[in-house]
Amino acid sequence: MSVQEYLDKHMLSRKIEDAVNAAVRAKAPDPVLFISNHMKKAVPSVITKINARQILDSRGIPTVEVDLYTNKGMFRAATPSGTSTGMYEAVELRDGDKGTYLGNSVYRAITNINKKISEALIGMDPTLQSQIDQAMIDLDKTENKGELGANAILAVSIAACKAGAAEKEAWFFIYKHIADLSGKTSLILPVPAFTVISGGKHAGNNLAIQGIMILPIGADTFKEAMQMGSETYHHLKAVITEKCGANGCNVGEDGGFAPNISRQVFSSSDAICWNVKLVILVVCIFFREGLDFVKDAIDRTGYNERIKIALDAASTDFCIGTKYDLDFKSPNKSGQNFKSGEDMVEMYTQLCADYPIVSIEEPFDKEDWQHTKYFSALGICQVVGDNSLMSNPKRIEKAIRNSTCNGLLLKVNQIGTVTETIETVKLAKDADWGVVTSHRCGETEDCFIADLSVGLATGQIKAGAPCRGERLAKYNQLLRIEEELGDQAIYAGEKWRLP
Repeated sequence: MSVQEYLDKHMLSRKIEDAVNAAVRAKAPDPVLFISNHMKKAVPSVITKINARQILDSRGIPTVEVDLYTNKGMFRAATPSGTSTGMYEAVELRDGDKGTYLGNSVYRAITNINKKISEALIGMDPTLQSQIDQAMIDLDKTENKGELGANAILAVSIAACKAGAAEKEAWFFIYKHIADLSGKTSLILPVPAFTVISGGKHAGNNLAIQGIMILPIGADTFKEAMQMGSETYHHLKAVITEKCGANGCNVGEDGGFAPNISRQVFSSSDAICWNVKLVILVVCIFFREGLDFVKDAIDRTGYNERIKIALDAASTDFCIGTKYDLDFKSPNKSGQNFKSGEDMVEMYTQLCADYPIVSIEEPFDKEDWQHTKYFSALGICQVVGDNSLMSNPKRIEKAIRNSTCNGLLLKVNQIGTVTETIETVKLAKDADWGVVTSHRCGETEDCFIADLSVGLATGQIKAGAPCRGERLAKYNQLLRIEEELGDQAIYAGEKWRLP
């Protein structure tokens, strides 16, 4: 075939002429580069190749990473993974061979991507996110994505979202594309919920609850919020060192400090209520020392009222039947400190009265909707559903109908696709719920949830401590987004729940 025949067959002559004319009009200093870029824009992008591999997450446990190719380039995404998984979330597909990564390898999921998913998606337009996600859901044919694996489907879905953003020339700022997909017109920088003390299953100390967080809602910008969070974190390190020694500054899996919380520390307010509510006092002291550490650190920064506190109780982890075992991490004492749901309500109420706590995540067991609803109705703080909801639309709809809680912890790997994530956030926001975009215990360097939080204007993001690379990847991306938005950047601040 001659050159002219090739040009005629693919109708290239007119396209090349248009590109040259555009270069002349633009007075391009480098006509070849200009024409090349112009031609790329003129050609609709399609998925040309998908390749998956096994990598390790922040805990050293295997997870899925995907490279998705279009004629615009290569787009990479990795799937996070959690310690606490539940029956209502999409299913991770792991190999189960105890002789390889203790059964946690993900080669089956990778094979599903490289063969089944790749074959189904090649040739599709990456901007059509809902069609791509639906194609994978149809291919899987199960309600919980158990055939192909949610870890396989999500990695491809996120990579496709990044490719779709590139098609719109939003190479590094995917939030714009996400906003387009969701129909959002407002772009909001979220308030970061920094984990500063870790406990529960995320740390080896004796603290039952999973984490104590700080929210710099009084900051004027996300940049200032980062400064406030970092300074408080380092002041907290000094506080813990002074009171517990250097060993108290070991960190949990999400970067929060993990000091052992003593059971002998009483504040003056404790002494006052000693003869009034003894049971509540005994329960409260399990958390007071950690909260006092954090309050001391905030005081040292001088930010005071500008920083609020949140708790991640993760109570499902220490609920046995209908009782809550606050000593579940101490084998010699486990079973001696059972508390009822009513005791826990009183404890949270007292803590919220004594500390600037504005949000509590999973305050009761995932099936204890009765006490969750009762506590939420008190209107004391934001009550966030985690294991009780699992980002599952059916569970969220039930919780909305029953007025069970007023906040959603959004974990994309519990849903499995970008499209379903967008739909889930809309469901929560239509009910006037707060939405907390959340990392997982097992994270990667992928900063997708940072863009997600801005594009969906969730107003809150929980990505761990202001340390550790896999956590800072999200926070640093938000700094870049704020810089890119410039004068148009809006920080959720005091409107953190309903921006």
